Amino acid sequence: MLKVLLVANTDWYLYNFRFSLAKFLRSQGYEVVLVSPPGQYTPVFEDHHFRWIAWDLSRQAVLPWQELHSFQSLAQIYRQERPDLVHHHTIKPVLYGSIAAQRLGMENVVNSITGRGYIFLSNDPKARLLKPVAKALYRRALNHANYAVIFENDADRQYFIRQKFVPLDRTWLIYGVGVDPQRFTPAPEPEGVPVVLLSGRMLWDKGVGVLVEAARLLKQRTTVRVVLVGEPDPGNPTSIDKDTLHQWGQEGAVEYWGWQPEMNTVYARCHIVTAPTMYGEGVPTVLLEAAACGRPVVTTDMPGCREIVEDGVTGLIVPPGDPLALANALEQLISDPIRRGRMGSAARQQVILKFTAQQVNTATLAIYSKVLGRAVTPEEET
Repeated sequence: MLKVLLVANTDWYLYNFRFSLAKFLRSQGYEVVLVSPPGQYTPVFEDHHFRWIAWDLSRQAVLPWQELHSFQSLAQIYRQERPDLVHHHTIKPVLYGSIAAQRLGMENVVNSITGRGYIFLSNDPKARLLKPVAKALYRRALNHANYAVIFENDADRQYFIRQKFVPLDRTWLIYGVGVDPQRFTPAPEPEGVPVVLLSGRMLWDKGVGVLVEAARLLKQRTTVRVVLVGEPDPGNPTSIDKDTLHQWGQEGAVEYWGWQPEMNTVYARCHIVTAPTMYGEGVPTVLLEAAACGRPVVTTDMPGCREIVEDGVTGLIVPPGDPLALANALEQLISDPIRRGRMGSAARQQVILKFTAQQVNTATLAIYSKVLGRAVTPEEET
């Protein structure tokens, strides 16, 4: 039985975005081991009879001796486990895990680039300082003839190729992590005041502040409820503190519902979903979940978003960082329930055709097979 390690910077990431892959791989006869720092989801892994290994990683650490400890901790896990293949997700696992694997002579590594992240997309002084270091590390980490790199959108893939981080022939394109259309299903719109939902980490980079400004504009024109669902992310430099979130709620601009465990039921309570991200992402999973639930989306013209939302068909696309444009687009859908229904149906159909978890997991397994030197029969890209 081949052993695969799935590695991420949080247990939250593994649970929300890769647990479907873990279960699929096990059904295909693989031994799957999950590796991450500890958190609230690690008992869930064990409840489903997956082995989980704690990785001592600080997401906020930037000092060399702190980072060295994280690197050594992961290398020790690899020495002990001796996996047949390792699949890294998110920036630090990709960088540290790939370099550790090279030093240990591990030949079979898959890296998922889930977006360029704060360092490459921000222009603040800290990001500018770290960018040259990150570029050097990427060139070092991905420099292996048998390491595969999966991208969630072509803009990120082309950026990595232009920067000479990785050659084209070792890259694959899989749009997101997929969605379970049996779990995320359409429900009739709720009665009452239209609800606009933003779900995700509470980050300025996610356009949360832009939506708050748009909500203030909308409330001068029409009757609407704007809801934020999710938690701040202290490990991210652009995290919004809870005091600010609660202040917005007290002001009446938005409602802050915090973290919600069953997002399929949350989508049923809204009419429109918005993802006004300021920068490019891999593929925001919220777009796929909302579409599977038959909800139209208003998002920004950024990599990872425009690949999923067809403007005027499954949702609307607006410029990033523009509260007025966002408010205008939302108002169009708030006032037109027939158009919302038509877009939601089209979005659901698009998910069924292209973006199910089964399709994504099958494509990922095909890449594993190629890396491992086995016969490849499914499509290598979705």
